[in-house]
Amino acid sequence: MLYTLLFTLLIVAICLLLLGMKIFFTKGGKFPNGHVSGNKALRDRGIGCAQSQDRQAQHKRKFSIEAMEKTLNDNMNY
Repeated sequence: MLYTLLFTLLIVAICLLLLGMKIFFTKGGKFPNGHVSGNKALRDRGIGCAQSQDRQAQHKRKFSIEAMEKTLNDNMNY
């Protein structure tokens, strides 16, 4: 049992070292930004994370609720 536990801890330690090799052994190494808004190619296309897009959509309300209901009702009558 102790042998298995030590062997498992050794494997986990080796995996962490290999995964973080660039971060641990290079000067100024840091984890890559995995957030959608941190990706330049997606920003150029205007794609953002769902929370950011939702926040922007809520700030861009053009009509009041009454005006939106009137528009919807007018469109349904056609």
